[in-house]
Amino acid sequence: MIDTKAYRESEAEQQRLRDLLRLLPRGQRTILEIGARDGYHTRILTELFETVTALDLEQPAIVHDRVIPVKGNVLDLEFPDNAFDCVLCAEVLEHIPRVSRAAAEISRVAARTVVIGVPYKQDTRAGRTTCARCGRTNPPYGHINTFDEHHLKTLFPALRLAETSYVGSRRERTNAISAWLMDLAGNPWGTYGQEESCTACGAPLEAPSRRTGPRRICSRLAFLLNQAQRPFITPVANWIHMRFVKEKNA
Repeated sequence: MIDTKAYRESEAEQQRLRDLLRLLPRGQRTILEIGARDGYHTRILTELFETVTALDLEQPAIVHDRVIPVKGNVLDLEFPDNAFDCVLCAEVLEHIPRVSRAAAEISRVAARTVVIGVPYKQDTRAGRTTCARCGRTNPPYGHINTFDEHHLKTLFPALRLAETSYVGSRRERTNAISAWLMDLAGNPWGTYGQEESCTACGAPLEAPSRRTGPRRICSRLAFLLNQAQRPFITPVANWIHMRFVKEKNA
């Protein structure tokens, strides 16, 4: 499993958090945080907003006089239109099957501001996993959606894009042949430390305990091909953040 404390203290994650906080509006009273998890970011949000509604698939165990923990699903938010001054949704939409529906719900319940954060131009063939139970291939970290500027912007047609920012840098890219070879090898170097289960059967994902000779050959060839292309890969940002504004007549 991922060491959550070390991850949050990493420079990359701190940089992502600083940028999201920079994009959040000042002087607004209420915010809906979608994907609150254990409330680490929720508590920071209480420094900027009078009331933070912390939503996750299971009700967050957060005890704070300015936090309202709520069990809910972004695909069907049980709030009235324009219920919150601001909605923050970061590191969530890449996991959502009906992402257009989620975006529509976010737009509906926001009265003034929406801040979105997602991985940017992620190559989900790199780092994918193979489920030991059902044999299905999974994208890394359960990221079933990928985003660029156009895709993210078009998810929120009723909102005005106010600012776009990019955070971090990465060169994680593969190619069709390497991805195919890695699949044959059982994806031994996938993101098996992730919290997300298999997207097909729900089983926990575990790295292969042993590899046959042919699988070792396939993974080695895939690795060498990726290394050969690496000098020609142009780095891209880790994340893209967008701040949208809801016009009064929207």
